[in-house]
Amino acid sequence: MFYVLSEIREIAHPLLYYNSRDMKKQIITAALMAVSALVFAQTKPAAPAAAVDPATQPQLVEKVTAKPGEMIISYEKWKLPNGLQVIVHEDHSDPIAHVEVTYHVGSARETPGKSGFAHFFEHMMFQGSEHVQDEEHFKIVEGAGGDMNGTTNRDRTNYFETLPKNYLETALWLEADRMGFLLDSVTQTKFEVQRKTVKNEKDQRVNNVPYGRTDEVKNQILYPARHPYNWPTIGYVEDLDRVNVEDLKNFFMRWYGPNNASLVVAGDVSTKEVIDLAMKYFGPIPRGPEVRKQRVEPVRLPDNVYANYGDNIVVPLTYSVYPSVPNYHPDEAPLDILASILGDGNNSIMYKNLVKTEKALQVNAFNFCSELAGEFSIQFVSYPMSEVNPEEEMKKVFEEFDRIGVNDDDLKRAKGTFETQMISTLSSVASKASLLSLWNYSLPNKPMNLNMEIDRYNKVTKEDVMRVFRQYIKGKYSATVNVFAKPKDAATAGAKEETKLENSSGVASSELEYKGLTYIKPVDNFDRTKRPEVKGGVAPVVPAVYKHKFENGLTLMGTQTSELPMVTILMNIRGGNLVTNDPSKAGLAALTASMMEESTEKYTSEQFSNELAKLGSSISFSGGKENSAVTIVARKENLDATLKLLEEKLLHPKFMLDEFKLNQKRLAEQINSNRVQAGDMAAKAYARLLYGKSIAAEPGVGTIKTLKSMSVKDVQNYYDKYYSPSMTSVVVVGDVAESEILPKLNFLKTWARKEVTMVPVTGAPLPEKQQVYLVDKYKASQTEIRIGYMALPYDYNGKYYKSTVMNYPLGGNFNSRLNLNLREEKGITYGIRSGFSGSKNAGPFTVSVAVRATATDTALKEIMSEMKKYRENGITDSELDYARKSLSQGDALRYESPFAKAGFISTLAYFDLPTDYVDQQSKLLQTLKKEEINNLAKEMLPYEKMIIIMVGDKEKIQSNIEKLGYKVVDYKLD
Repeated sequence: MFYVLSEIREIAHPLLYYNSRDMKKQIITAALMAVSALVFAQTKPAAPAAAVDPATQPQLVEKVTAKPGEMIISYEKWKLPNGLQVIVHEDHSDPIAHVEVTYHVGSARETPGKSGFAHFFEHMMFQGSEHVQDEEHFKIVEGAGGDMNGTTNRDRTNYFETLPKNYLETALWLEADRMGFLLDSVTQTKFEVQRKTVKNEKDQRVNNVPYGRTDEVKNQILYPARHPYNWPTIGYVEDLDRVNVEDLKNFFMRWYGPNNASLVVAGDVSTKEVIDLAMKYFGPIPRGPEVRKQRVEPVRLPDNVYANYGDNIVVPLTYSVYPSVPNYHPDEAPLDILASILGDGNNSIMYKNLVKTEKALQVNAFNFCSELAGEFSIQFVSYPMSEVNPEEEMKKVFEEFDRIGVNDDDLKRAKGTFETQMISTLSSVASKASLLSLWNYSLPNKPMNLNMEIDRYNKVTKEDVMRVFRQYIKGKYSATVNVFAKPKDAATAGAKEETKLENSSGVASSELEYKGLTYIKPVDNFDRTKRPEVKGGVAPVVPAVYKHKFENGLTLMGTQTSELPMVTILMNIRGGNLVTNDPSKAGLAALTASMMEESTEKYTSEQFSNELAKLGSSISFSGGKENSAVTIVARKENLDATLKLLEEKLLHPKFMLDEFKLNQKRLAEQINSNRVQAGDMAAKAYARLLYGKSIAAEPGVGTIKTLKSMSVKDVQNYYDKYYSPSMTSVVVVGDVAESEILPKLNFLKTWARKEVTMVPVTGAPLPEKQQVYLVDKYKASQTEIRIGYMALPYDYNGKYYKSTVMNYPLGGNFNSRLNLNLREEKGITYGIRSGFSGSKNAGPFTVSVAVRATATDTALKEIMSEMKKYRENGITDSELDYARKSLSQGDALRYESPFAKAGFISTLAYFDLPTDYVDQQSKLLQTLKKEEINNLAKEMLPYEKMIIIMVGDKEKIQSNIEKLGYKVVDYKLD
């Protein structure tokens, strides 16, 4: 399946340094040398140049160029003598460089009993190498204002960083050091800490979230035990307990050689410089063992297979998967389009037959393809206690679809959506680099580019869609996972029985793969211990912003950028739930926003969705505590038609009773589901303790009680009173000039102004004596903790901004004191953060973390200890220097994508900031004194008075918290 890769900001390198000398002296010297050379040439034949061995030089493999306007990513692909493939894409629009190293190894290469090893190894690659100290990789990148991370899936592991362009060489030095010099720095201590961290990650992302095990269970019944996709990428806990540090070293030596990797560099770089630097840093690394392409038999199910498991959920899920095709199979595009037609949007047959008739709360279809296999999936979310049989209902849907087939609008909607998604991948150098990497390892002998991706979807016919439906879905066997609400008491009468499954880590690779491996350290002709010198600074490309104020009070701001033939519009309507100043109306802004996506005066909901999707455009509404928002994305060619639809949707909604009841019911079930999610439970309890009985204390989506009390009249009244241009800012970013967009938005001038008053938000008084408020979550493997108090409203150059700088070394970055303590030293969490989040008139300071349940008391003790030490002793000189560099240099990454630009301008509009406020902050940052930060730490970190909320298993954590001297109070959530 083609998917839009998540956006990450990235950065590129500098111009070559030129050292000029005295020009007059150069001319004279050159003239003398020319005469001398002429005489020498007449008296002695020149010696032949030494032959260059091609085997020692990088070889150009492929070159792709793009003309302006073409949907093509230009690049050069080179191959180093050791087998490393280097792909360079030059994009000089922003002064950033993105470096991405992809190793063609994922969980599919693991051995029996050692599942999760590829992902475990991803963690170990951040633990320092021979010339890079522990945690220094993060410190260098974040200290440069950059972003970095790594990800693992079934087929590959990648590591990437986006930096200001003058840090390009630094990034290549870092990546090469862990490719060539990792093993000597691997210790048993690091290994054990990261083993704990990975277990915490599994608890946080799998075991402690609703439906978290669904994918793992599905893999076990869909794929045979010997298939490399049978086990989860994150692995089984018993396997993580089984492996040792020698296993890790063998895994590295087998799969992490340069001949099984690609290096993609994208951004404001010079291709020649990148290749030269790649040869310098990666060239000396010896080849690893040869890697053969994996081959497996296509998955064939002999019958329908099922698995049931109970979870702490409210609404049941039926997840059915049909074996489909691998990545880039000729049938992948038709299957993707089939999934879109079946289950995407109000015009899909699943929505019409199942959701609108209230047989299902939600139904989706999607086709996900990996390197070795594909999965066509149906997710059927039922209402609680529903008597509807999902399998029977889907059978009816398939029969009807087989009868009525695909029409022209169906095909046009799907193709329009896919084309817009594909074009959007050009919005950042990170997403382009990820695509180049994907194409490189998925199609090693076949060039691929974005225009070819678009073309393979545009070529799909109605006949293709029906053919793949009948070939892979209709009447075919599937693997189905049923997730049911598990009662607290497993012996409860009528409790469903869980399917017993055997954990198998498969036999994708034989242990013979790891016999006789030897670590060969690279031999250099330069001093690798010396970190590359960073030359000069980088000035961010701040968007040039235009601004207009309409007579009805609406603010219009924007900037033109011609990098993509796209336009993004963000509308922010201040108010949200707060504007009602009535706790009984919590959730009204969200309910109104959901109704804004339904019928209008001219269109039914289905008709509107049909017209919008055919354009490949999107218009979405949302509502929350403080604002409502509208997000519009359109291709330039379809902007006029999209704005006509926006005018209809924004100014002429039609609030129909039947649509209201459906939205009210679905939103209520969403709220109901949130009641068992630990993170949402913690956020809800924390807000109520912070804000007291204010409307600000209630969730943005409201509660079951407030939602059920509302009527369609409430929605109409909210729209009539609070959807006002005087409360609205509109931000336009994209391939459209100021003079061009203004007349297109004239319809906004007809929007009638309404006078709206915002009521200030204040915090509740802090409790006289600090205590721990505990929300019991039965058998939770982790504890969600929130610690904080009501601090400051937002400002860009006063106490709020300075306090964010003060917090940076405490909990504002990966190398913060809190994260190094709880994650990197003790391994009791996947990550912890602290920070100030100010709005116009209020804003809390919050420490947020999920920790292993048995370490809850340790976490609380260490958090309080770190705040106490920081408040008493203050910031160090090195921490202040690090914060200055990181926060100021990060501005280079701040404006790259359309959404990044729109977010920046929306902040200008919402807080009425000067357009140069970032520059003002940068100057303030450089002059901020250590004494002022230390005074802020004393004032703004009243740790002994902060609210403490925990969501976890009371039996596991209460007594240990009480032993620390805290009173534990049971806190109930409705």
